[in-house]
Amino acid sequence: MSVMRPELIMKSIIPVVMAGIIAIYGLVVAVLIANNISDKVTLYKSFLHLGAGLSVGLSGLAAGFAIGIVGDAGVRGTAQQPRLFVGMILILIFAE
Repeated sequence: MSVMRPELIMKSIIPVVMAGIIAIYGLVVAVLIANNISDKVTLYKSFLHLGAGLSVGLSGLAAGFAIGIVGDAGVRGTAQQPRLFVGMILILIFAE
């Protein structure tokens, strides 16, 4: 899209940045879990860490899927009709 409309370069990058924010959420949880691991880990605590990782990972997967679909359609739509940009941003925020 930026080849046809170079003024939309920064607007087209917003879905990519929002997808990167999801990865930061996963990184934060991974660091928290890694710092919480000690020499003597109980089975209960291990399952808590597994549940935390799975919940962040699977919700990140679903949010990334939604952001990808909305970002693709939104960038293509914004190239044709600039009024769609605000709607795309709102849907991206709710998808995250």
